[in-house]
Amino acid sequence: MEFKIKVNNKFITVKLEKKAKIKHCYLRILSSEVLQIRANRYFTLDDAKKLVEQKFSWIEKNIKKMSQNRLKEDEFYYLGVKYKNLDCRDLDSFYKKEAKRIIPMFVDKYSKQMKLYPSSIKYRKNKRTWGSCNYKNGLNFNILLVKFPLEVIEYIVIHELSHIKHKNHSKKFWDLVKLYCSDYKKREELLKSFL
Repeated sequence: MEFKIKVNNKFITVKLEKKAKIKHCYLRILSSEVLQIRANRYFTLDDAKKLVEQKFSWIEKNIKKMSQNRLKEDEFYYLGVKYKNLDCRDLDSFYKKEAKRIIPMFVDKYSKQMKLYPSSIKYRKNKRTWGSCNYKNGLNFNILLVKFPLEVIEYIVIHELSHIKHKNHSKKFWDLVKLYCSDYKKREELLKSFL
């Protein structure tokens, strides 16, 4: 199910996805043209329209930010700064090399502080996740993390290290994240502004 809304003089598609096992409602900006609402099967189209109305200023602000951060074909981000790809470099190779150089410094620093040590660290290019922690306490990081400012990378490292102790997003998990990254919500917003 979908409908259109007008934001900043431009029409945007709102897609409503209903899932049986979802308890809460989630609103996500997928791009400057598409909003996603994921909710339980009892959530109606009218509920979706009300939610959009309630969150309109947040939607408007974040879509504007997203449009400002959009890249041209010959541009790329590195540590939050926009560059021209003048030498037509292979960005995936560049990002992987930089991820392997930058991320371990944060892992080493926060592993010692938090007394949480990963069993392994791997780097991949993922579409959806910025990091993950498996049941053996191996950490995976998205090579595209180096597109973002250092404080975002630092937050993701703290987030994933916290999963070594708490394999969920419980209150205890977030309390641990907050202990080492008190402004994590601001950093999440900064991350989202680049998407």
